[in-house]
Order: sequence, then structure tokens, then C-alpha cells
Amino acid sequence: MYFTDRGIEELASRRGDEQVTLEWVADQLRTFVDLHPDFEVPVERLATWLARLDDDLDDDE
Repeated sequence: MYFTDRGIEELASRRGDEQVTLEWVADQLRTFVDLHPDFEVPVERLATWLARLDDDLDDDE
């Protein structure tokens, strides 16, 4: 188990029943980076990865 798994598990257990938009998630990521600028690169990588998840499916068609 990675250290980050604990945070992911906490997120799932505390907020897993909520429904949010991706716009809301994007706003939260922007706020997080504003508060923690050292995490700009990892957050950008995560956001880009999430945005491009379906690209692999498009390549198969």
C-alpha cells in the first residue's frame, strides 16, 4: 500500500456517497494549488491524466 492510499481511502469513506461535477473538482484542485504551490506539477499531471483517460479508447477505434 502506498502512503497516498490512506488519503484516497479517507476520501472514499468520507465523501464517497457525494456526487460532484468535474468543474467542482477542477475548482478544488485550483484552490489546493493556490494554497500549496509546491504541488503544482503533480496536480497538473493528475488533471491531465484524468482529462485524457478516454484517449486510449479513441486510438483503438
